[in-house]
Amino acid sequence: MKNLIFLISVLIVSSSIYGQKENLNTVVAGFPVNYDEAHVGAYTLPDALKMQNGKEVTDAKTWTEKRRSEIVKLFEEHQFGKMPPRPASLSFNVFDTGTSIFNGKAIRKQVTVYFTKDSSDHKMDLLIYLPAKAQKPVPLLLMVSFSANSNMVDDPGVKQGYVWTKEGNKVPASQSRGFGKIDVESFISAGIGIATVYYGDIEPDFKTGFKYGIRGVYLKPGMKEPAPDEWGAISAWAWGLSRAMDYFETDKQIDAKRVALQGTSRLGKTVLWAGAHDERFKLVIASCSGEGGAAISRRDYGENIKHMTDTSRYYYQFAPNWHSYASDFNASPVDAHMLVALMAPRPLLLQTGDTDYWSDPKGEFLAAVAAEPVYELFGKKGPTGPMPAAGDQTYLFNILGYYMHSGGHGTVPSDWPLFIEYLKRFL
Repeated sequence: MKNLIFLISVLIVSSSIYGQKENLNTVVAGFPVNYDEAHVGAYTLPDALKMQNGKEVTDAKTWTEKRRSEIVKLFEEHQFGKMPPRPASLSFNVFDTGTSIFNGKAIRKQVTVYFTKDSSDHKMDLLIYLPAKAQKPVPLLLMVSFSANSNMVDDPGVKQGYVWTKEGNKVPASQSRGFGKIDVESFISAGIGIATVYYGDIEPDFKTGFKYGIRGVYLKPGMKEPAPDEWGAISAWAWGLSRAMDYFETDKQIDAKRVALQGTSRLGKTVLWAGAHDERFKLVIASCSGEGGAAISRRDYGENIKHMTDTSRYYYQFAPNWHSYASDFNASPVDAHMLVALMAPRPLLLQTGDTDYWSDPKGEFLAAVAAEPVYELFGKKGPTGPMPAAGDQTYLFNILGYYMHSGGHGTVPSDWPLFIEYLKRFL
């Protein structure tokens, strides 16, 4: 497993944010950062099991038929923004129908998903590997990645892609930095297919990315940017993952009822929202999703809404409405435990790191604990006791799981065998 993918924290965010607490930045984007549990502030979480009419949810049927849709709408309006449905013009080009690879252990498929009739700009490439000897449709893990498909695997047959720079330029993938490689054979040996897509294919990850990405296509006449309750970049990326699922449902070699998602950091937020919004996804592994993902926003610890929504940083990733809660975290009608609860009763693994203070690993654990009563409606288990130490697998293999490695932001090589085991158990 030594070649298994890993995301080094310094490649995602400045390394000065992580490590020993005494070396952490205490001011980011002009706002103070709190790393003291004594100063997280008082807060009361919204009741995930209380409907808007004041009635309590006491059974799975009421959650499924009534409360769940209420919470989805709240997240759409107040945090991530509303997304359009599947486009009528969506189409697929399977330009690699099944090439034998890795000494005959796997077959490689490559698919271009076209979002619009004008296929020149708005499209994404899916790279898929499936076990060659499978006798029936196989389960699949879809990873949303920070780099082009051709950078994510050791396979010269993969179409060479392009990536976006922070300056807004589109350059050949070979000119960009690497984030590690996917050890395809480890998944194939476990009987699991593996697929990847570059998030920049859906929309570039910078302030004006909507002008080049899918959100720009849906701007209403006369509008120069999305409306306050319309989709930010995270919703755009999540929307793209649902379009990948649209393709999987057409591929007879893939069991579309057993498709999982994995993403890290802002892409951890993306897969969590994609799985919450689109119930076709069977399972989600959200790695270090932090503020705006699985970490409680009302806890003023590490990154908070002010840091996320400052115009010099990541405000474009969320619906503009979310900015209004930067001065009062408690005013938001939603919080991370409700986002986590939207996955119920499907498997969800929250993975983090014990020195990833910026992303608040305790905040993610507390969100899982607060979401556990929703899973209980379905007879499923989640974390209930004290927060586990790094490496402690007490809650790793729950339907609602939590695991913290020793280290910082992202994934490390030792995480991936655990992920594969989680997939084997629940996918």
